Amino acid sequence: MQTRTYGDLFKITSALIGTGGQLDVTEQDQLSHFINRRFQQAFDESPVWPRYLVSSEKRNIISYVLSGATGNVSGVNGNYRFIGLNDGDIGKAGTSVYEDSNPGAPVILIYKNSSNAWIVTYGAAFSINADGTVDITNDGSTQFTEADSIKKDRVEDVETWTPSQTSEALLVAAKNLIPYAETNKTTIGDFNRIHRKKAFQNNSSMEYDFFVDFDGANILNIANSTDNSAFVSYKKQFTPFTVTSDYYNSTVEVPGEFFNYIAHAVYADFLRVQNRQEQALAEEQVAQTYLALELEKIDIRSNNNTINKRFSTYVNRQSR
Repeated sequence: MQTRTYGDLFKITSALIGTGGQLDVTEQDQLSHFINRRFQQAFDESPVWPRYLVSSEKRNIISYVLSGATGNVSGVNGNYRFIGLNDGDIGKAGTSVYEDSNPGAPVILIYKNSSNAWIVTYGAAFSINADGTVDITNDGSTQFTEADSIKKDRVEDVETWTPSQTSEALLVAAKNLIPYAETNKTTIGDFNRIHRKKAFQNNSSMEYDFFVDFDGANILNIANSTDNSAFVSYKKQFTPFTVTSDYYNSTVEVPGEFFNYIAHAVYADFLRVQNRQEQALAEEQVAQTYLALELEKIDIRSNNNTINKRFSTYVNRQSR
């Protein structure tokens, strides 16, 4: 996609303001703040700017969030995802195994031991068998063990852990959560749509309803409790320009689709600072025209009928 340079944007905006050369230092800093403000305003105008749109990317579904552990066992706090059913070499066969969603050492697992008690282990090792079951090859160091006399089928139903919750307040929250951030992937800015399988290809895919909170997207009515991933269409996170000096020669890239809008909108901001309100209003209209033309291109490409919106029928509400 086309880009221009930050230096070009600064020069054009300065020319609109009417300076024969460069703005003074104070005005340059002011201009840089105006540019970031207008950059974000343009960014927020559409959820499907092609430059910032990611379509149907596979993301982990978090099954549990552990928190409250302190001291030497605080490392168990975090997000855990379902990875398969235990093959029984270590632990109880046929029961669920959950792994800390941050890859790498140490590996932290939640699973049932041979006594049918849920445990949280630190420094474990495992592999995935050909049939999809989990082969735990090293159980590591057990940090928490279910102490309920009647063992629970679900982790979130455990009432007492050892060490006692009075000293280590392990809290377990059941989730069907897709966090904003995932290792080695772009941080999500805004969630658009979530599908069970890869979407927008030849076959239709079940689409999830969800709500968004501080932690991410919470999926409603998940199709299968063993699903540990979903496919998310989202808008990338906004990142402002970080230029702090030598503005006129900066080679930082500016999105071409926003370039003219930012230049004229920032000029309108300068006119308002000078209390030239009528001129500022006219310049604002010029800026909005440039932005409207870019938004119209999105409509013409019909992204609003695919990535951003859906038509609700009895067919696309059925589980597949």
